[in-house]
Amino acid sequence: MTQHITVTHTHGERISVASGGVELMAYVYKPDPDAFESRKPYAHPLRTLAGSPVSGYRPSDHRWHKGLQMTASHLSGQNFWGGNSYLGPEQGYQRVEERVGSMRHDGFEEFTAADDRLRFVEKLTWVENGGEVWAEERRTVELHSVEPNEGTWALDWSIHLTNVRGEALRFGSPTTAGREMAGYTGLNWRGPRDFTGGDVFGPDGRGGDGETGASELMGTPAAEAPWVAFTAEHDGTDAHSTLLFAHAPENAGAIHASHWFVRSEPIPSVAASWAFFEEFELEPGESFGYRYRVVVADGAWDRARAEDYLKTHGW
Repeated sequence: MTQHITVTHTHGERISVASGGVELMAYVYKPDPDAFESRKPYAHPLRTLAGSPVSGYRPSDHRWHKGLQMTASHLSGQNFWGGNSYLGPEQGYQRVEERVGSMRHDGFEEFTAADDRLRFVEKLTWVENGGEVWAEERRTVELHSVEPNEGTWALDWSIHLTNVRGEALRFGSPTTAGREMAGYTGLNWRGPRDFTGGDVFGPDGRGGDGETGASELMGTPAAEAPWVAFTAEHDGTDAHSTLLFAHAPENAGAIHASHWFVRSEPIPSVAASWAFFEEFELEPGESFGYRYRVVVADGAWDRARAEDYLKTHGW
């Protein structure tokens, strides 16, 4: 049975969703103070129904990692990921402040808070470092299916992005710029410190042995593995948690094929990368869209549990 939620909106700053006395998610859209971290909305903290934290925020290794975020590490010479920019094999990563762009919150087109579901449609503008408007985004975020009997809740996140620049936007990644197997971009999750070394697995026997599992899934096409699960044991408590990341069926027909960026060591991170191995262009006036689901669960799931959830909870 679905459990009721409570939504608290601190206007101009954040949206908090709680259920059963636990804050499950905060969606923060107030601009960050440090422009170098790429100002943009993010979801943090994320917690299970039992209160276990399952997202990391400004870790010492990457201060610009903030829970769950929509990112673009390489976009026509700009960095909408945050932090140092990868400039190629010879120069590597450099601090280039004038390359770091931002995503501006422009308001909510729709905001519906029901007893068991929150849905909002956010309007955003992607702005390059010099102030030029490059893209307009219509983002839909929906928190739903809070089910204490299963120890789960779900978050759907979609993007519809339109190029409003006078020339094509070119999407890439560190890998397209010359760094091997570093194709991160798109929707990205950073896990908490105690998720380091966790187990990662996907469908059809893919992954499942800690870092080996992450290595097996790194760069795997979403067409072959439409979902990835990450499970780990928490420090300080006798508890495990699992996150399940899934592509919506319509992503198969998106503008560019997606691949998984997955790490368990040295950091816990999963991204649904839309430009892992190859760049793609978005012409002026054109749009693209992707939709994803993130399931937050108490307990250490296995492959059968993940597949059963996806079968019984349709899109």
